[in-house]
Amino acid sequence: MSLPDIRIETERLVLRLPQAGDFERFAELIGDEDAARWIGGHMPRAAAWRKFLQQPGAWMIQGFGMFSIIDRDSGQWLGQGGPWKPDGWPGNEIGYMLHRDAWGRGYATEALTAAIDWALDELGWDDFVHCFAPENVASKKVASRLGSTFIGMATLPPPYQDSPCEVWGQTRAQWQDTRRRRG
Repeated sequence: MSLPDIRIETERLVLRLPQAGDFERFAELIGDEDAARWIGGHMPRAAAWRKFLQQPGAWMIQGFGMFSIIDRDSGQWLGQGGPWKPDGWPGNEIGYMLHRDAWGRGYATEALTAAIDWALDELGWDDFVHCFAPENVASKKVASRLGSTFIGMATLPPPYQDSPCEVWGQTRAQWQDTRRRRG
């Protein structure tokens, strides 16, 4: 059985399915205490491998998952982003995680714009959310740049049920309006 060969290109990025060669940079991200604080916390390499396999598994079972975000010029893995819907989640999420050296360059907004378009077109989603800790100011800024607004607080499924979770999001119609305004 094979996964689909999906490749989305933006001005600076390529979004594609995760590959084994992405793991080294993923392990660096998950091993970085500061970079991993909002994505479940840092983990040793063996645990990072198991977490890395979540996205290829999501693609195999659900037919979608987060894309690997790749720099078009260098081919370097920058992070993951895209559709994500674990069991018990508060909605159809468009989430992301970026390696520390990719922060502050607009990659999240660029990648997630393409991923949202793909999820709405290919998955038929009528809305989407972003879930994050109330203290995660950087993700709130990304969500706001994407046109999402605060919807409310949610309880995540175990083992995250004790972590406060803000839910931001928008409908398909709101996204289409956002895209029209941004040109």
